[in-house]
Amino acid sequence: MNKAIRHALALAISLAFSAGAIAQSLSPAEYKSARGDIAAEYKNALAACASMAGTAKTQCTAEAKSKRKVARAELEARQKPATASTSKKEQAQEYVDDSVITAKVKTAVFEDASLKSAEINVETHKGIVQLSGFVRSRADINRAVQVARGVKGVTSVKNDMIVKGQQ
Repeated sequence: MNKAIRHALALAISLAFSAGAIAQSLSPAEYKSARGDIAAEYKNALAACASMAGTAKTQCTAEAKSKRKVARAELEARQKPATASTSKKEQAQEYVDDSVITAKVKTAVFEDASLKSAEINVETHKGIVQLSGFVRSRADINRAVQVARGVKGVTSVKNDMIVKGQQ
């Protein structure tokens, strides 16, 4: 993976955790400032993606958007009073965990030489990874599933990939 992609992924992942350091109860000014920080980090992540091309750029931009969404959800969860349901906090944490898993799986698939040209989409919910898209062969499907299963935090993999020309 080249230096620009690593830098962009690091920036995108940092968005997911930027809201994590914010105190439980925020004043309106602090909340607005935190939202501004998230927006600035997102803008920096997109700037890092701008120098890329093709699939790498698309993936980088999608990662940045996902991480911004996670950071906002985390901020919203922290803005709620301490008496609010812990299930909201747990949902935000699950979302962060799922986003991190998704980013790791996408990176692992992209770094695998045999899968680099594949059009594989990755979604995660509660540790269950869903792979979809188009690949060249059944061997590519098997390899993508194997790569996804090798990522820490993945509990199972659902395969919805299609071999090109065999719809």
